[in-house]
Amino acid sequence: MEYSLVCHNLCAFSLSPVKKKLALLSIMLLLWVYMVYSCVGYCATMPSLVVDSHGIKDPESHGRRTESGRTELISKLLPRPQSWVDLESDYDEPAVRTASVSVGNNEVEINRAEEWDDEPGEPRSPEPNALSSFINGSGSKKLPQAIIIGVKKGGTRALLEFLRIHPDIRAVGAEPHFFDRNYNNGLEWYRDLMPKTLEGQITMEKTPSYFVTREAPARIYAMSRDTKLIVVVRDPVTRAISDYTQTLSKKPDIPTFESLTFKNRTTGLIDTSWSAVQIGIYAKHLDNWLQFFPMAQILFVSGERLIIDPAGELGRVQDFLGLKRIITDKHFYFNQTKGFPCLKKAEGSSKPHCLGKTKGRTHPNIDPEVVQRLRDFYRPFNMKFYQMTGHNFGWD
Repeated sequence: MEYSLVCHNLCAFSLSPVKKKLALLSIMLLLWVYMVYSCVGYCATMPSLVVDSHGIKDPESHGRRTESGRTELISKLLPRPQSWVDLESDYDEPAVRTASVSVGNNEVEINRAEEWDDEPGEPRSPEPNALSSFINGSGSKKLPQAIIIGVKKGGTRALLEFLRIHPDIRAVGAEPHFFDRNYNNGLEWYRDLMPKTLEGQITMEKTPSYFVTREAPARIYAMSRDTKLIVVVRDPVTRAISDYTQTLSKKPDIPTFESLTFKNRTTGLIDTSWSAVQIGIYAKHLDNWLQFFPMAQILFVSGERLIIDPAGELGRVQDFLGLKRIITDKHFYFNQTKGFPCLKKAEGSSKPHCLGKTKGRTHPNIDPEVVQRLRDFYRPFNMKFYQMTGHNFGWD
């Protein structure tokens, strides 16, 4: 009798329509709370500061957002950061003067080279899809663990765009220029420019002028001595011509390449104060970095191989960063018109993606004798660079 009574009570409880409705309402309430929480996390990732490929459009509002809405309080407590403009490839490197070297004679020919570096990328959403946006809503902003520090017209923009395919890499699209121009703004200003990351993801940025900035190594070391550094290098002669070509497209009235190259055309004395020339003295700049970072923390990517074998170079970069090799040949196709590889599927898009519309500039015709004199000038520096890095880039 007692057993039957207990059974009856249990059955009555389990079949109670009221309790069923209460249980259903509880589940719906939990789901609603979860959705609200998720929405808050997603909204936290939406930038209050609009950044495009040309820089910050609303610098006055920069630094006032927080993840929890405490905007006004923090803006009063923290000093207002200076505004910054991302000039991408238009920066002027510090004029580093070195001893000039006279050169010999021989003839060599360079007809044409394609431009595919350091131009603003096409505008894109902060995240490739809604799922990753939701996930990164619970992430946090961190100082970069890896930085592409150079060099201008070497292929840094291409490398960054390719790396952004990797799900474990989160990178700033615009160039922060923190360690050369905006260092006085402080590390918190710099951190706020970074995208949110989860545990295991790597935060990256690229600013090619760092490599030739004397103060940059010490400043990056002060931020973190474990920072991994990536340098995209290219034949210094074609890099100089590429640099000049880009400037010429924006300032058609500049002097000729030949007149800027030489201090004295008759004696063949190279003007190493011209940034287009001095950037290519890689060994000299590398000496400065080795005062703070061991060679094991610096990866040198060949700009030439990045064109002919992008997957191979990206494999080396992924290994260097300690990431799984996800970016492979299947991500690229070669654009015959532009003369460089493009992505079959860009981040945040289902369409193929090639770098900026300004790519594919034709180099001006340079006197072969001038080109050969530059090759003779760079040769000893190239040899030293090969020895320092343990890699022959084949520029001679």
